[in-house]
Amino acid sequence: MELDLYVRGIRLKPPDQVDRDDYVFSLPVVRYLKELRFESPVTFFVGENGTGKSTLLEAMAVNYGFNPEGGTRNFNFASRESHSVLHRHLTLIKGVRQPRDGFFLRAESFYNVASEVDRLDAEDQTRPFLANYGGKSLHSQSHGESFMSLTLNRFGGNGLYILDEPEAALSPSRQFTLIARITELVKLKSQFIIATHSPILMAYPGAVIYVLAEDGIRLTPYEETEHYRLTKQFLDNPRRMLDILCE
Repeated sequence: MELDLYVRGIRLKPPDQVDRDDYVFSLPVVRYLKELRFESPVTFFVGENGTGKSTLLEAMAVNYGFNPEGGTRNFNFASRESHSVLHRHLTLIKGVRQPRDGFFLRAESFYNVASEVDRLDAEDQTRPFLANYGGKSLHSQSHGESFMSLTLNRFGGNGLYILDEPEAALSPSRQFTLIARITELVKLKSQFIIATHSPILMAYPGAVIYVLAEDGIRLTPYEETEHYRLTKQFLDNPRRMLDILCE
């Protein structure tokens, strides 16, 4: 039985002549991308730095109508035009249902999103805009607190949530809290597409993990990911690993 997802997959169209030489088409993820299918409410993209997972996530978000720097589909601010042309060459394979909610979270530009939230709150005092984000400025909280405030207050269910390295500001215990919150939102018919380096997050039960590597894109069981294997080796015998690394 086919899952009722908002985005069922992605397909790459050939680059046109104008974009053919753009750097993005040399990234491993783009070189090997033809079509990927999403078969779970939670999908992870993982891989080494530079493989293009954040670029792919950004392109998906922009193609769906989200602001390139993050936020909802209604956010239209821009501090710097830096997103790639990849979104023009992606086809999102959409489901029958449309999400009622959605958010694109990217760790590197979350400061700009927090500033836009403050601006929108100040612009119209007749609407409790900031209440949707926990009732106080995201800038008045630590990085990790503001991330959690966003997921606990702004994410309301029936939504498509695209998260780029959400663990960047979160302690291990907060990552466990995020897993619990994802579970609540999945039960409320939400879908998550996440780029991450966190072996904690990618352990989410039933998640699909795509490993982006120099030689291709592979659907990979959790315990076969390098993130899991290296973390386990270290925790099983940290002294031995440190001796090797510090020789």
